[in-house]
Amino acid sequence: MYDVLIVDDDFMVARAHERIVEQLPGFRVVGVAHSGAQALELIGSLQPQLVLLDIYLPDTTGLDVIRRAREHGHDLDFLVLSAARESETVSAALQGGIVSYLLKPFKISELQARLAGYAERRRVLGRPGDLSQSDLDQALGSASGVAPLPALPKGLSKETAVLIERALKEADPDLAASECAEELGLSRVVARKYLEHFVLLGQAAVALRYGQTGRPQRRYSWLGPVSR
Repeated sequence: MYDVLIVDDDFMVARAHERIVEQLPGFRVVGVAHSGAQALELIGSLQPQLVLLDIYLPDTTGLDVIRRAREHGHDLDFLVLSAARESETVSAALQGGIVSYLLKPFKISELQARLAGYAERRRVLGRPGDLSQSDLDQALGSASGVAPLPALPKGLSKETAVLIERALKEADPDLAASECAEELGLSRVVARKYLEHFVLLGQAAVALRYGQTGRPQRRYSWLGPVSR
């Protein structure tokens, strides 16, 4: 589980980002800050693994938050979500060691993909022992910026993954695990395993749909091609 701190001076925007994060398995929001000072205070007290950070803050800049957090020795990652597009700002953020930079406004699926990619990088880099070049390409992305598809987890087959991928591509605009299972003649549990796998790879997005009663339904949609 990755603990996430959201930093944005706009209360409505921060709340929207919080909802997106909470929809992704493996992530939870542990705090929300609306200023640089509050962000640094919560970084120290909550020790999040990831900070979703705006550049424009009322009392300072996101760049200063990154710098001061590093100076205090906090071990965490920053993912910038900002309308700031000046080359100097982006360069400074990259030099500060951010994991990604997403320009506002963006689609929900774009942030979901960044978070899923972050989880995959952490998973690869968290493996014990030496890493191969394939591991490094998978964690950091190739020169083209596209990470190769990792091997399927144990118990999942390539043939079924292809069928699930096709169903996702043909969904209009999304589908639930139960619908995918019925279409392909699989159990709902099996279909959901493959769907969640694509989400973790950043190839699919998931959103919650709330009905009149009962638990919200997880709806999956296709984001991009998978290298084979």
